[in-house]
Amino acid sequence: MKDFTAILSEFKKRDSARQAALATVVNVNGSSYRSAGARMLITDDGKWVGSISGGCLEGDALRKARTVMASKVPMTVTYDTREESNQQLGISLGCNGVIDVLIEPFSEKYNPIAWFDLMMQHSQPTALATIHRAENGIAEKLWITEQEVLETTVTNSLWKDQIHLVLSTLFKVKKSFSQTLTMASDGSVLEVFFEWIQPTVSLLIFGGGVDARPVSQLAKSLGWHVQVTDECVAHIAPIFFPEADKLSLCQRDFIDRDFAITNYTACVLMSHNYEYDRDVLKKIISSATPYVGILGPRKRFTKMQEELKAEGIIFDSSQLERIHSPIGLDIGAEGAEEIAISIIAEIKSKFSDRPSGFLRDKEGAIHSR
Repeated sequence: MKDFTAILSEFKKRDSARQAALATVVNVNGSSYRSAGARMLITDDGKWVGSISGGCLEGDALRKARTVMASKVPMTVTYDTREESNQQLGISLGCNGVIDVLIEPFSEKYNPIAWFDLMMQHSQPTALATIHRAENGIAEKLWITEQEVLETTVTNSLWKDQIHLVLSTLFKVKKSFSQTLTMASDGSVLEVFFEWIQPTVSLLIFGGGVDARPVSQLAKSLGWHVQVTDECVAHIAPIFFPEADKLSLCQRDFIDRDFAITNYTACVLMSHNYEYDRDVLKKIISSATPYVGILGPRKRFTKMQEELKAEGIIFDSSQLERIHSPIGLDIGAEGAEEIAISIIAEIKSKFSDRPSGFLRDKEGAIHSR
């Protein structure tokens, strides 16, 4: 979703007279620096935002994008980085994969940015299908929720039905993939990128102390939506959190009224006020948040549990699974900035459903294909 945000922001700032194209990685076989779904906005003055590789493909994609801008016709380009003779693509970087990139123009017929605007308004996952190889219909799209079709430009109704059937499976497998479909009706063959799109992670920080500032900054650098709240107005001055999306002065009794906490919201309790953190925990534990991080030693959380138990509040196993105390990954962090890295890394691990650890110890591909 960060690619969507950055590209949308840059597109809105551009000179409207500038032509533009969007490059999207739609399929990867082997290894690559970016996974399918990586995007890059290119304008006709040679500028771009986002990336589709570690720098080895962008130059050629820029040249192809100029052709697409001139013709107003999308194309899919295949980069085989296994060919060591093709030094122009930066093969010495050792990507060793085959990468398909769809390049779409911006025109009356094709306007991928308009889709981004709509996607960013959804607080629940959606799924997007994009045709990237076909005799005709390249760049046609179908976008759905689990319950309904939201938007489509797929003109062939038979294609649409078959694509919809496969696209619906993403709500179970929760991952993106490219697949070849052969239509029984007319024998046409399509290559389609089926993309699982999750909402932006929302980070809700309770407590506006000095150590909350780098947490906010780092989360925003990842494109997350960041809110900071405290009971003390002096702690949430805009000068301390210039990048935060929202600062809120909120008493603990009104947390469930003032904040929409979804299953894409991470809650971090770091006020250094024990009673405040305990009372906030009591409020948010019944919400949909999958992650609650509490700054401080383990005995602090143990004390909270004992006091809440005396009030008749006992955490079940699923609630305890969501609570991370002490907060963060064990990276030997010291100081506010390093602790922020530890916290953000743990939240990212939680939302990616990955166990963290060293990549060298992971068997198989780094990224899920």
